[in-house]
Amino acid sequence: MTTTLKDLTLKIWRQKGPNDAGRFETYDIPEISDEASFLEMLDILNERLIESGLEAIVFDHDCREGICGTCSLMIDGHAHGPQRGTATCQLHMRQFTSGDTIVIEPFRATSFPIIKDLMVDRAAFDRIVEVGGFISAATGGAPDGNLIPVPKPVADASMDAAACIGCGACVAACPNGAASLFTGAKLAHLNLLPQGQAERFKRAEAMVDTMDEYFGSCTNHGECEAACPKSISIDVIALMNADYRKAKFKNRKALSRT
Repeated sequence: MTTTLKDLTLKIWRQKGPNDAGRFETYDIPEISDEASFLEMLDILNERLIESGLEAIVFDHDCREGICGTCSLMIDGHAHGPQRGTATCQLHMRQFTSGDTIVIEPFRATSFPIIKDLMVDRAAFDRIVEVGGFISAATGGAPDGNLIPVPKPVADASMDAAACIGCGACVAACPNGAASLFTGAKLAHLNLLPQGQAERFKRAEAMVDTMDEYFGSCTNHGECEAACPKSISIDVIALMNADYRKAKFKNRKALSRT
């Protein structure tokens, strides 16, 4: 198979820190293989910058297998780039044409402040998970895996929601900077399962209230689903809203009895 080499121009956002004004800088990067991933292309650029005595571009990355969710970039105005259902690390340069100018930015959301260059702070997601994104379990031996029957449609729906990698593309794509798809996915993958029922409404209330502290409101644009690299359905938002309404009644009723 013949490897095609491409000459590209990159317009990359550079920002020294959270309080710096920031600006776009332009880099010509010739002879990039179309077999290279997008992050490998940035690695090559950084190597060339360092060899020239310039400062490397800071960007988030870890597993490079579409699992960890850290490779969060806006590429030509799209979260994770132009290819649907793909994380930035899974995007390859064959998606671009020689001579293209590619605009690369960090995720733009008030709740994701820029740390440096293309790296943002997504700790607000952690705050949501901390208040309820888990199932409490008594200590002791692990129960048998088949002890609690789970209907296959329920297990499948839970697994679909659990595919969320917490990358933040949904927030970056949303005109309101909402995190409803992320929070809905984290709730659905626990609330749908029998093991999650004991804390279902407490979890829903705590996580949604925490989400509202950091993020904007959902107005059903649907951009979150389109940008999600795991193609998580906005159905999880409907489930979240239903559980939250029930939680406000059930939790209040439970407190009145104490």
